[in-house]
Amino acid sequence: MLARLFRLHGLLVASHPWEVIVGTLVLTVCLVSMNNNLAASSQMCSWNECPKVEEKIHSSDVIILTITRCMAIVYIYFQFKNLRQLGSKYILGIAGLFTVFSSFVFSTVVIHFFGKELTGLNEALPFFLLLIDLSKACTLAKFALSSNSQEEVRENISQGMAILGPTFTLDALVECLVIGVGTMSGVPQLEIMCCFGCMSVLANYFVFMTFFPACVSLVLELSRESREGRPIWQLSHFARVLAEEEDNKPNPVTQRVKIIMSLGLALVHAHTRLAAEHPGQNRSVDGPMATRLDAGGTMRPLKLTSMDLEQVITLGLALLLAVKYVFFEQTETESSLSLMSPTISSPPTQKPTMAGDGCRRDLPALKPQTTTNGPAATGAASPAVFDSKLPPETDRQKAEAAPGAPVENGPCVSCFEETLAQTPCVPPSGCTAEARTLEECMAVLSDPQRGTRFLSDKEVMNLVTSRNILNYKLESVLETPERGVAIRREMLSPKLPVLSALASLPYKDYDYSKVMGTCCENVIGFMPVPVGVAGPLLLDEKQFYVPMATTEGCLVASTNRGCRALSLSGGCSSRILADSMTRGPVVRLPSACRAAEVKVWLETSDGFSLIQEAFDQTSRFARLEKLMVGLAGRNLYIRFQSQTGDAMGMNMLSKGTEQALHRLRQQYPDVEVLSVSGNYCTDKKSAAINWVLGRGKSAVSEATIPAKVVREVLKSSSASLVELNINKNLVGSAMAGSIGGFNAHAANIVAAIYIACGQDPAQTVGSSNCITQMEFAGAEGEDLYISCTMPSIELGTVGGGTNLAPQQACLQMLGVQGTSSSEPGENARQLARVVCATVLAGELSLMAALAAGHLVKSHMAHNRSRTNLSESPSSKSESAA
Repeated sequence: MLARLFRLHGLLVASHPWEVIVGTLVLTVCLVSMNNNLAASSQMCSWNECPKVEEKIHSSDVIILTITRCMAIVYIYFQFKNLRQLGSKYILGIAGLFTVFSSFVFSTVVIHFFGKELTGLNEALPFFLLLIDLSKACTLAKFALSSNSQEEVRENISQGMAILGPTFTLDALVECLVIGVGTMSGVPQLEIMCCFGCMSVLANYFVFMTFFPACVSLVLELSRESREGRPIWQLSHFARVLAEEEDNKPNPVTQRVKIIMSLGLALVHAHTRLAAEHPGQNRSVDGPMATRLDAGGTMRPLKLTSMDLEQVITLGLALLLAVKYVFFEQTETESSLSLMSPTISSPPTQKPTMAGDGCRRDLPALKPQTTTNGPAATGAASPAVFDSKLPPETDRQKAEAAPGAPVENGPCVSCFEETLAQTPCVPPSGCTAEARTLEECMAVLSDPQRGTRFLSDKEVMNLVTSRNILNYKLESVLETPERGVAIRREMLSPKLPVLSALASLPYKDYDYSKVMGTCCENVIGFMPVPVGVAGPLLLDEKQFYVPMATTEGCLVASTNRGCRALSLSGGCSSRILADSMTRGPVVRLPSACRAAEVKVWLETSDGFSLIQEAFDQTSRFARLEKLMVGLAGRNLYIRFQSQTGDAMGMNMLSKGTEQALHRLRQQYPDVEVLSVSGNYCTDKKSAAINWVLGRGKSAVSEATIPAKVVREVLKSSSASLVELNINKNLVGSAMAGSIGGFNAHAANIVAAIYIACGQDPAQTVGSSNCITQMEFAGAEGEDLYISCTMPSIELGTVGGGTNLAPQQACLQMLGVQGTSSSEPGENARQLARVVCATVLAGELSLMAALAAGHLVKSHMAHNRSRTNLSESPSSKSESAA
């Protein structure tokens, strides 16, 4: 119950960061305003003097305060030094903001409530800095940084609050009660210090529960854009932080002891306060500290001298640590910090050195740096860490130049290189050193300070073989997706008929973050496909350069010739006839008669309205337009039809269909959903329903080609083209029983554009439905009119493969990448018009080549590969001659 309460609180704070931040600031400003109203009092203390409590300042007091301030500075320095090992600049920045704002809130509270008693706020802040704890704040920040989206940020913050909130609340309560015992000691200075301590704990708790989670949510929302398509703050090694914190929940027995102790301390406080003779009097005010000095007292010069010396020491220490942190920390503690760091934050242009880079051991000329605050990665012997400023080639040359150099007994290490920054070393799989046992590897894997970065490739493969790491999760478990791909390739290669089969399949320098969970699983690389450009294509008085990814020679050249013919003819025109994606589930009823009843109900206006209401609630763009119901026995096939904006829309339709079927089952409980797809859509299969009724975008394009262009560019005549189109595209396809195949090669153009622009290549099956028509035109009947009608172009400009950078580049060539800023769905419709017009250009050129008898000749010249053909002796002699 308590965890649920804190979870709701965290969700509220993370979902409304502006409101919480403004509310907290307003409350703080109100406190400051109240302080200003009290400032007129002669009893109010200022920063370095207090009219009422200006007492003798002994040298011992100055020394104690100086030591306290120095301890506070050093303590905060080490907290930030530890934060730096987390590998995220956002954690450091958020923690700094947390510290500053906590200090501010605490300062205002102290000034308001203790302004009549304190000898100076500068004495309170050191105690506050010594008591502040950034560990819980950083853990909550790690929860947020493990997210992949802003919605997940809010959810993870709420889960983090549910885990951390009860423990932090109880700890703050116990801490206040324990420190509060000092306020009953009767020692004035101790009472004031304990008051400082209690207020520090309360301020820390107040900010942690309100301002901090709201600020984390807001900071990550403002920084969600990324050059790599994922949140710039998302860190894969934090992915397990929720589960780890869930496992690290405090012992319930300990919590009960804390609660009992808190109740006991509360009783002690109550008894002491009630038993006091003068409960309204604070002894700290009337004690010896209240003695004021005359302005010309002899202690004044001593005070000034002491305070100046104290300020010089404190300021000097702070500046020294700041300079060390900024300028020397990177080089002096490079190895020790990086060995304990659980992350890699290398820029995208740098790639880690993988197993293929060889095995490198420490050299006499290089001094190894070992860890001092934690276990080394190799157990007994600490691994050597090489200077990252040296390129890998230099390391190999030095290693080869000193074959007799002594080496340690532990596994050799291969360093992951960053820009002028050292990162933990990972033993590559190619090393001869034996891998650690599964138990040792599991201990490293479960250690948040080490993790997979401290495991060699061979050890990771052993964990995969033992199913301690699932093969398909390698990219998310390892520190970089590329290393996961490399290890999967290494495990797969020995199982292939040709061991070197993967050598020519590239995998490096690819942004796998956009692939994971979206485009592909069990990734072993990426397939480079040549991309050509056809154009300019003059369409609707605009010029387009069309990217085409293909391995078929002559395709781009032929399409380009068709584009030239269209441009010389004044271009082509196009229109979108319909725009709606479909999904056709199959449901079963107890009998055919019952199925007929449901069919009749769905076709009524009331039935459609109820289904439409449920469907439309699932998306901002999906709006149910039509239901088409077919019956076969006791099965019902329901074809949902809806617009989907700029997305291709299958996922959108599936989600809406599932919700609509749930509503249908509420109306008819005996409905049994067999499948959300019953092949009544129809998707990725040739179907007459798509040819007749359409699916996705239905488009038509047309052009009139003058006789001169037909003769000079296409090398043919209008009469030959019209006759060939009738006999080939119309009669020939009818003889073959073709469905939607009344064209020469529409699928060629559709597939090439789809691969280049990140569409689903399998949907070429339905998207290439096309009928090409040619007629005589012009006053003398010598010109050529050509049109292409395509009723089922299934595509989108957002989602799926359109998120990949190369495919986005091709969409940007056409000016249709992403969502349309003017009208939802316009980019996808424009892409459909381009596809239809490019098909028209391809049809025009190929038909002309066939009519002129140039097809075989051009393919023999441009589309024959001799790579796999061994030359005969005779051909060699002929070529030599």
